[in-house]
Amino acid sequence: MTPTKPSTPVRRPIDLARRHGLSAQAVRNYERDGVLPPAVRSPTGYRQFTEVHATALSAYLALIVGHGYAAGGDIMRAVIRGDIDGAMRTIDHSHALLQRDRETLDAVEAAVATLTGAQPQPPRRTAVPISVLAHRLGVRPATLRKWERAGVLRPARDPATGYRTYSPHDVRDAELAHLLRRGGYRLDHIAEVLRRVREAGGAEPLAASLRQWRDQLTARGRALLTGAARLAEYLDARGSSVRPGGAGETVEASTGNVDPLPRGDARMTP
Repeated sequence: MTPTKPSTPVRRPIDLARRHGLSAQAVRNYERDGVLPPAVRSPTGYRQFTEVHATALSAYLALIVGHGYAAGGDIMRAVIRGDIDGAMRTIDHSHALLQRDRETLDAVEAAVATLTGAQPQPPRRTAVPISVLAHRLGVRPATLRKWERAGVLRPARDPATGYRTYSPHDVRDAELAHLLRRGGYRLDHIAEVLRRVREAGGAEPLAASLRQWRDQLTARGRALLTGAARLAEYLDARGSSVRPGGAGETVEASTGNVDPLPRGDARMTP
């Protein structure tokens, strides 16, 4: 991509950095990694940024809050090279992930309500074998072994026989997994839900933390909206120089994750 020609006023890396609480080297790194448009160089070799670059930096920093560093960088690099369709696909994917997480949370709330509201079972002080748990859930033992491979269940092994044994906590996890599985959720999603159950100490404590989980999803949704607004501002600032459909100009960029802080680049160019 042809470097953006300086307009009035010309800004130094430090000028962009101070506005966002960054270092000048971070701004240089961002340009080097392709998440900022290339700047022209002065006759003495110094970078010359413009207000368009400042708008691009605001867009990138807003995007990484909602999309993360990798996806936020992908979006900016796609826009800078004119691949608006590619950028929108990445944005759509982030929204799809958020929707999936909302649906998972809905299912967890329903499942936890079912578990905590059910008639209390007689306390099980001993572990049960896989055949007993499979019969309890109405599934085949092979299904429980598959769940174990996916990280959903973590049964112990009998030291004498080597057979799987399921503690009362394992049975609880299996019951919750069974409810979510019937709801159509993938095993990797269920494994993440059960990780939260274990960290919370059980279904009852988890029920109290679900509101915080939902608040986090709401914050992610707001961050996606803010990122979209900042990106729209950048597209408006670029004007007709951005052409959709991937037919725009190109810029070489790193494919690695973007570091939000200076990475000690020994070159330390001006």
